[in-house]
Amino acid sequence: MKLFMSLLALLGLVACGSADKDNNVETFRTDSGKTVAITLIKHGSLAISYKGLSIQVDPVSGLGKPTDYATEFPKADVILVTHEHGDHFDKEAIGALTKEGTLMVTNARCAEMLGYGTVMANGDALDLPGGIHLEAVPAYNYSEGRTQFHPKGRDNGFILTIDGLRIYIAGDTEDIPEMSFIQDIDVAFLPVNQPYTMTVEQCVNAAKTIGPKVLIPYHFSQTDISSLPELLPGIDVRLRDMQ
Repeated sequence: MKLFMSLLALLGLVACGSADKDNNVETFRTDSGKTVAITLIKHGSLAISYKGLSIQVDPVSGLGKPTDYATEFPKADVILVTHEHGDHFDKEAIGALTKEGTLMVTNARCAEMLGYGTVMANGDALDLPGGIHLEAVPAYNYSEGRTQFHPKGRDNGFILTIDGLRIYIAGDTEDIPEMSFIQDIDVAFLPVNQPYTMTVEQCVNAAKTIGPKVLIPYHFSQTDISSLPELLPGIDVRLRDMQ
């Protein structure tokens, strides 16, 4: 298996990256050789570090294992929040991470609840500090009986392009048709938390549609995702502790 993955890397099918399993940190190289470190905090919460910049994604203090953002992480330069559900939107965590000049980016509903924030809707784009390009993409449920969880047009997924390295953070979504337009992804975070996001089968379909070099399932709660590596040959599927 190691030989197989090495051959894939040589062929350019696996994004250059490694894991610090002790700290649940995945590291990747940009086109010019700079390091992007992604801390897999829990559930839907991630921290991205690049050239001294700190980007927090859906920071939540109390869900699952407690996270003390005031002591465990530096103040954030950018905070991204996909939508207003309590496992993604936490005013306490946002307050602990905010400093003068922190850029808060979210959807309209979260900005309304916070009383501030840069609003992005599906299809919007924004240039962040450090030359990072951010795109907001659709994230929603379409299956009968699930559309009330994440209505179409309300929530965001995010694509970050960091010196050529493209990271797709899907947010809470099913394998929606718009994923066919998401291309050239190096690292994808896809949720597998039925019935609120995707089933394992839907995640497989989404991954085959997007074709990321690396897939890190997240937001999976108690869903059994152990079959994903076998179901997605040719994609570097990394199963990590996100509880």
